[in-house]
Amino acid sequence: MAELAIETHGLVKTYGSTRAVDGVDLAIERGGVHGFLGPNGAGKTTVIRMLATLVRADAGTGSVLGYDIASQADEVRSRVSLTGQFASVDEDLSGLENLRLIAKLYGYSPKAATRRANELLEAFALTDARDRQVKKYSGGMRRRIDIAASIVVTPELLFLDEPTTGLDPRSRNEVWDIVRAMVDFGTTVMLTTQYLDEADALADRISVIDSGKIIAEGTATQLKASVGAGALHVRVMEREERDKAREILIRELGVEVELPTDPQALSAVIDDRTRVTRALSALDSEGVGLAQFSLGQPTLDEVFLSLTGQPAAETAGSETEEAA
Repeated sequence: MAELAIETHGLVKTYGSTRAVDGVDLAIERGGVHGFLGPNGAGKTTVIRMLATLVRADAGTGSVLGYDIASQADEVRSRVSLTGQFASVDEDLSGLENLRLIAKLYGYSPKAATRRANELLEAFALTDARDRQVKKYSGGMRRRIDIAASIVVTPELLFLDEPTTGLDPRSRNEVWDIVRAMVDFGTTVMLTTQYLDEADALADRISVIDSGKIIAEGTATQLKASVGAGALHVRVMEREERDKAREILIRELGVEVELPTDPQALSAVIDDRTRVTRALSALDSEGVGLAQFSLGQPTLDEVFLSLTGQPAAETAGSETEEAA
């Protein structure tokens, strides 16, 4: 069996009457990216905080890189790093000053601290902004300097808690490239994210948490296969025909048909692909015109909906119960 980066058994954390984490079992191998997905308030950030030894578990056991998170917290902290949902650097300092300060706190000499800071600024494409106050950085630059601060000393394990929330697509792609580079360097990454395409693009394996419990685990492909053989997406020519199209598809496919936010779109996860041709023929014969249709593997969004009962778009945001 491969060496584990994270192992937990029955991990529990309560805040008052709220059981934020309710018996979480994890076995995460070293290397690669492990995605951690769940609805808003599911317990993702609380699990990360316990594993990073920022809060104590109320019950259960956990180890990180072979060290117990309760009795060997100092050993864990010396080997891991955490980048949370909000920037942790001093916004009144420049990028160079922030990284140099953190390096000195880690024990670097003044000369070595400056050298390490400049290495990171170059690696994260921030050299031109090295002397600018962080509060004047763009959103993408702020996330890059925050991640850079997390790896002044390269960690064996990096916790990334929603690292791209609020970023534009270009900045998100830049962060993705950083994550991939760190994995290539040997760092294990545990990633929580509200963007399912992010987990699909980065994660080797994914754990889905809901109401404080792990409800599914596997690769993205395995999770998609678990909810159906395929997914049918259609778009009607006229939006007033969508309800009629939905009735026909439910009748012919024998499954629930979802109505996305697009007023002309419909989608369904199917177990029997042979019914699709019959369903499309029925739409045509009953006069429902289609602008487009596609049949493919279910998306992670559809997996998320199937497992948690709510679409990912409705779960975005910070986890309020975990602010305690």
